[in-house]
Parts: sequence; structure tokens; C-alpha cells
Amino acid sequence: MRTRKSFFLIPYLIWIALFVVLPILLIIWYSFTNSANQFTLQNYITFFTNGTFLMMTVNSFWYAFLITLITLIISYPAAYALTRVKNQQFWLMLIIIPTWINLLLKAYAFIGLLGGQGALNQVLRLIGIGPVNMLFTNTAFILVATYIEIPFMLLPIYNALCEINPAVIEASKDLGASKWQTFRYVILPMAWSGVESGIQVVFIPSLSLFMLTRLIGGNRVITLGSAIEEYFMTTMNWNLGSTIGVILIVMMIGTMLLTSQRKR
Repeated sequence: MRTRKSFFLIPYLIWIALFVVLPILLIIWYSFTNSANQFTLQNYITFFTNGTFLMMTVNSFWYAFLITLITLIISYPAAYALTRVKNQQFWLMLIIIPTWINLLLKAYAFIGLLGGQGALNQVLRLIGIGPVNMLFTNTAFILVATYIEIPFMLLPIYNALCEINPAVIEASKDLGASKWQTFRYVILPMAWSGVESGIQVVFIPSLSLFMLTRLIGGNRVITLGSAIEEYFMTTMNWNLGSTIGVILIVMMIGTMLLTSQRKR
């Protein structure tokens, strides 16, 4: 049986080696070399001594933090309410269906909605407020990114809440706990694993967003993800782009370690 299990692991290990380990090793190699394939630390020196790169890092963290925070504030009450309604599978389907739509299509849909001649501005004209410049702003970028990430925050929290034994909640009420005390001392700690998973799933991709920064932010939102795209696709400076990629990977690993659940 052990031999058979090891045999079935071979395709998985080959896939991981070719499409995960090898690309990461190539990125690390490019980050420590120059255009002549000579070993150098100049790429890292340039990154940590250039104010523009440091500002990009701060912006990436700030936008990822805002997106994660807003997503959590919306998703937790929604997930809690979802555990209390009937036909939960139907509502879950409505939440999951938008994730099947391509990200590019959703971005263009919001361009049509928030644009100068979009549906939202048409309504504002009827009200008399007039056209409002909503597209190509930080607010629009955060709004669209939050909308896209909500299902990935909501589902882990919903699953964690569903695993709580209702008898525990009833016991807290029988012992005289108020609704707030029950939520704070019973529900929130027992469902915290879902919150941690949601933070990881939302915060880590939000660090490297680049498509939405182009289409929705209009290049006014500058992050490490857009910088990597710039150096790989426009300036063709793969070495400096790989350096930013390595730093981004380190930041993602640090986020996973900080938000991972510690079990005794």
C-alpha cells in the first residue's frame, strides 16, 4: 500500500517541481544576477535605496490592508446571517457564481458601470447631481477589488461558523451570557480559523494586483504587482522585476506565518 501511495504521488511531485519550485528558483536566480548573468546584489540595493520602490511597497500593503479589512467587515456579518437563513445552498450558489466569471470581464463590466457615460452616472444625471468622476480613482479600485474578493473571505468564515456546535451557543445563553458576550467569547474564537483563512486568501493576492490597477485605477494606483508587470513586459528588465517578485514572495510568506493558526 505504501508503494502504491508513493506511486500516485509521483505526478503531483513532478507538477510541483516543474510549475512551482522551478519558476521560483528561476526568479531567485534572476534577482541575484544582472543582464550579463553575473552575480550581483545591485538589484536589492536599488530596491531598498530607491524611494519609489519603498513607496510602492507601502502602497501595496496599504491597499491590501484596506481591501482585506472592508471585505472582512462585510463578509463576517453576511456569513453569520447566512448560517441562520433557510435555503442556504441557494444563497451560497448566488455567492459562488460570480467567481466563475473571468476577472477581465468583471473589470470591464465595472468600467461600463462607473464610466462617465455609465449606468451609475446616468442615474446621477436624472437625480440632478451630475456626472461624477468615479473611474480611475483609488476609491474605484478598492471598491472593485473588494467586490471580487468578498466570496473568498465569506466562504471560509461560513464554513467555520457551520462547524460550531449549536449546543455550545445555547449553553452560553443558559449560563447568562448576552448576545455580545456569546459572540465575543464563544463564536468569534471558535470561528477564528475561518477568519485567518479568509485573510490569507484575500490579503496575499491583493498584494500583487496589477490588472485592476491598470483598468480600474488608471495607472494612478501603483503597487508592486504593477511594477513587476512593467519591468517584465515593458522595460524588459527581468532582473529587477524578479527582485521585486522575490520580495513580494517573502512578504506573502510572512503574511501566512503571521495569520496561520497556532495549535498546541
